[in-house]
Amino acid sequence: MNKIEPLRGVHDVLPAQSPYWQLLESTVRAVMAEYSYEELRVPIIEQTQLFKRSIGDFTDIVEKEMFSFVDQGEDHITLRPEATAGMVRSVISNGMLRDGRLRVWCMGPMFRRERPQAGRYRQFHQIDVESFGFAGPDVDAELILLSARLFKRLGIGRLRLQLNSLGTPAVRAAYREQLSGYFRGHEAQLDEDSKRRLIGNPLRILDSKNPEMQRVVADAPLMIDSLDEESRTHFDLLCARLRAAGVDYEINPRLVRGLDYYTHTVFEWVTDILGSQSTVCAGGRYDGLVAQLGGPATPGIGWAMGQERVILMLEKLGIAAPRQRPDVYVVMGAGEEIAGLALAERLRNEVSGLKLQLNLGGGNFKTQFKRADKSGADFAVVLGEEEFKRGVAALKPLRADTGQEECPIDRLSERIAALLGLSVRTAE
Repeated sequence: MNKIEPLRGVHDVLPAQSPYWQLLESTVRAVMAEYSYEELRVPIIEQTQLFKRSIGDFTDIVEKEMFSFVDQGEDHITLRPEATAGMVRSVISNGMLRDGRLRVWCMGPMFRRERPQAGRYRQFHQIDVESFGFAGPDVDAELILLSARLFKRLGIGRLRLQLNSLGTPAVRAAYREQLSGYFRGHEAQLDEDSKRRLIGNPLRILDSKNPEMQRVVADAPLMIDSLDEESRTHFDLLCARLRAAGVDYEINPRLVRGLDYYTHTVFEWVTDILGSQSTVCAGGRYDGLVAQLGGPATPGIGWAMGQERVILMLEKLGIAAPRQRPDVYVVMGAGEEIAGLALAERLRNEVSGLKLQLNLGGGNFKTQFKRADKSGADFAVVLGEEEFKRGVAALKPLRADTGQEECPIDRLSERIAALLGLSVRTAE
């Protein structure tokens, strides 16, 4: 019978890779707590209309990449291609904006049917951070500083921060008309995708990856030259805050982001480590999205970070993840297997943070010591027939030549804790 292969564009996270995921996820939780952002878990499936209304009909995501279907109840359902729309829907549905201000984050899988390549999958994972109810540039700066702290805590360098402003909706509408006029004057040079976007959303032409389009795009008018006083002041105050915090940045006037809901600040963290997939974290302000999805008029801003890309950077930079190996491996004779099981549970109960692996599946002592060595444990606890009769266990170092010692079984927890620098739990 033929084996069943995984779907194209999805991947398994194997035990050898899991420590990197655990490192990233635990670091995210720690940094979010330091900034007082609360975790929000939203569904993987949503109504298709949610993403059409928020992301925009003329985006690649909605036009080409969403996994959508009609279920048995004739509901139009989509696997979430990004998290912001679902998080906005959630805070509206659950009345979380009554107090006016909210800081939340989430982490989990997203789905887009795009061409798989290094660091880009059809099921991928993102960290999303969102703030609601803050209109000024102070929260823009905080979110960027939060992302910078996260990268620093992980030990990741070789990143550049790019900034731009898309202005207010009125500025953006005026710029859109200006851009439409420019591209209509160069329509003969546009590819088919750009001609279609010219009708729906000409800003998306600036995102074109077609090399033949780069010259006409390069000569297009710049949004940053069209900013009104309000937008310019917001952007200047953001830049001043970043400079004061010691965060370097570069202004990229072609940065527009791929989703329709952005206003004012947009930003990306980019790297030269991952080849063509240079963006690691990206986001911006979306002051009209909450109202667009049926909630009260509420300013918002957020960013998303691709977990697979961050983990790939950790690996390429040679940043070690925490070890996933036991501290202690329990070796025992055939007649001591029941006692060994009970001892293993007692040690786990009594020694705080102890990682212990119990030999399973039998085997003579030679075989068990081979397994103990392969496990990577620092010590083997040896429970043989003679030791058990005398009420002791042997402690054998597996990574040092310091010699084997015997320890009374009723004192084993204290001795293991002392050797490993752990603590013994006090009896309740």
